[in-house]
Amino acid sequence: MLKNKNRQEVDDFFTRGVRDVIDPDGAFKRKLESVLDGQNKREIIVKWGVDPTSPDIHIGHAVVLRKLRQLQEFGCKIVFLVGDFTSLIGDPTGKNVTRPEIEQKVVEENMNTYLKQIEKILRTEKEVFSWIRNSDWFTSPTDLNLPETYKVNLEVNQNNQKINVPIAPNSFVGKAIVFEKTRMQLSENTKNKVAVVTLKNFLWFLKKLTHARLIERDMFQERIRSGRELYMHELAYPILQGIDSHIISEIYGSCDLEVGGSDQTFNMLCGREIMKNNGQEPQAVITFELLEGTDGKEKMSKSLNNYIGINEPAEEIFGKTMSIPDTLIIKYFNLCTYTPRQEIEEIEEKINSGKINPRDAKMRLAKEIVSIYHGSSSAEESEKNFLKVFQKKEAPDNPEELGAETDEFLSEILTKNKFVKSKSDFQRLARAGAIENVETGEKITDRFFKIKEKTYLKIGKKKFVRINPR
Repeated sequence: MLKNKNRQEVDDFFTRGVRDVIDPDGAFKRKLESVLDGQNKREIIVKWGVDPTSPDIHIGHAVVLRKLRQLQEFGCKIVFLVGDFTSLIGDPTGKNVTRPEIEQKVVEENMNTYLKQIEKILRTEKEVFSWIRNSDWFTSPTDLNLPETYKVNLEVNQNNQKINVPIAPNSFVGKAIVFEKTRMQLSENTKNKVAVVTLKNFLWFLKKLTHARLIERDMFQERIRSGRELYMHELAYPILQGIDSHIISEIYGSCDLEVGGSDQTFNMLCGREIMKNNGQEPQAVITFELLEGTDGKEKMSKSLNNYIGINEPAEEIFGKTMSIPDTLIIKYFNLCTYTPRQEIEEIEEKINSGKINPRDAKMRLAKEIVSIYHGSSSAEESEKNFLKVFQKKEAPDNPEELGAETDEFLSEILTKNKFVKSKSDFQRLARAGAIENVETGEKITDRFFKIKEKTYLKIGKKKFVRINPR
């Protein structure tokens, strides 16, 4: 029997921030409870897939990551599926236009950035975490293009001795040797068998899915109704995501649960169908509420510039959180913090009854979010600087510091360090008198202004920076 504490934690997992639970007969929940009460020692595998088309994780993504951390504490193993192959297609979810392809080099760079960022939330020990690319099974030996200088050897037995025979790297045999040795799945697959999805496999999967089933997806119907193009590779995306679940089950022994935003429901249900058609136990599916961005209207997205990045400076996170509409305070508490639900309910009651000002509740919210990603001392400092800048109209004590070359153009420094969007943005701010030397009060209006000495600047209403020339 589950202890009361464990039961409360499981109930919290299945309700807080959760939109839908597709777990027929409660199979996944029973697995979870049997692990927690010590009756089941089998590893529970949870899949979370991301197409690394953007290098930054924001607190909207972190809603899912924090739930995954909760599952790790329950004893589950998280498989972080990097969709480097499917990102070449792009999931059309929530988009009424075709998404452009992304270069593989950019995918690789973004993937590495993702992995560094998730360590702020997830445990990454091998016992509870693994990651793998889906190009591991969606590519074949012939997709490799090796440098001619690349050394490939084939080990053969000759007169009871093992010898290495050099092989041309771009011959089929050479590519096949390299392909097998570089498969990530071999480190997780106890069967020592490489899974590869061929055209034959893909057509077999297609035989089990109807065209009508695929185009019933909301965004496909919307595209068709509006007369916009719907391409075949976009129709294939949900199938490829479903195949990922099938392959993960092959590699790790099971794929018990897939999690994602509520906009991913259709894709994850495709995974259930494909697994069932292949004689595997189908994964449960849990979707989480989508977090609106700082504009309070659209889903948090970097492309809409309404996001709060977990890697952003503490003061930037604090300031952006303070800019959200009052109507989102409670939702942000629920989805973005570890604040107990009882306390959140008390905060909501006090806001509704006028006992506290929404601004004060938002200050606590901002501190809690900053604490998660930068620590409590940074949260205290961010609050102090926010009060100085926005309430007392003073400059912060510890602005961000930038190095620069003596006589370097200020426009160049601010543009490359992303304090302004572009040189034309710099010129606009300069003309408006919005770039000011904090210590002298001088307005910098010259677009060719050069940095000659240490300078403390205020840019617009919110940004402060100290530039230190070498």
